Amino acid sequence: MYTPGQDLGGLRADLGDLPLGGVDGFGVAWYLQKLEGWDSSDSRSEVQRREGGHGAWFTPVYLAERPITLEGVIVAPDRTVLEEAMERARGAAALTDTVLVVQESVWKRAVVRRSGRPIIQYLTDTTASYSLLVTAADPRRYEADVHAETTGLPMSTGGISPPLTPPILLNATTVSGQITAVNTGTFATSPVLRIDGPVIAPSVYAQYQDSSVRLLDYTETINVGEYLVIDVDSKQAILNGTASRRRFLSAQWPVIPAGEVVTFQFSADSYDPAALLTVTWRSAWL
Repeated sequence: MYTPGQDLGGLRADLGDLPLGGVDGFGVAWYLQKLEGWDSSDSRSEVQRREGGHGAWFTPVYLAERPITLEGVIVAPDRTVLEEAMERARGAAALTDTVLVVQESVWKRAVVRRSGRPIIQYLTDTTASYSLLVTAADPRRYEADVHAETTGLPMSTGGISPPLTPPILLNATTVSGQITAVNTGTFATSPVLRIDGPVIAPSVYAQYQDSSVRLLDYTETINVGEYLVIDVDSKQAILNGTASRRRFLSAQWPVIPAGEVVTFQFSADSYDPAALLTVTWRSAWL
């Protein structure tokens, strides 16, 4: 009746390996009839009334977590296959981080965990209804595809060297050591930067369209085979995946604003051709 991999039309989302709105490898059709909470998350703020004046003062406004409800119908070839599918649905709404991908014109994703009891009920011996409640602690909806760009330290090639005989021509070519990151979404997104050694006291300058600059300055040496990961969102600096080096990092924590371009410039106290900067990011939406 159904073909594995078939798209059922309408809403389409993948909760882990569960193809909601499609047909899985067992020939089970997962109709997705409701996707609630994907449109936006709540906000949290306070309003403090002015004393001796009209109106009130706003405190900073932040997005709250994003609860998401997924509801639909499961159609299976027989009861045994249906029962196995129902168990997969319970397991998909996991207690650990699970990626939810919603297939819109630009596929978007969120990392979710179970936040309520899965409601899965028989309708017939081959069909069942399901309702899964999950929550994304980070309310932003990110582009499913990740962007990653790499550059080495800036250098110059060509040019002149002594002895010099007039006329003197300057034909040096400069390799910029820059990465350009574009956020096509509607909300600021935080990049992750990885610096691979060997490099002495590396710095990364983030230049914005208004010419303002934010600096990440690491005062230590990253040796051969070592790497430093700077996570702007969590404000962490981890060496070799285990050791915190936050105390050696002077940071202004650059984000990529909605609809803007940020240029990341790599520099260090001395040049080494093996040193690398990698910037990864996803566009983000409210």
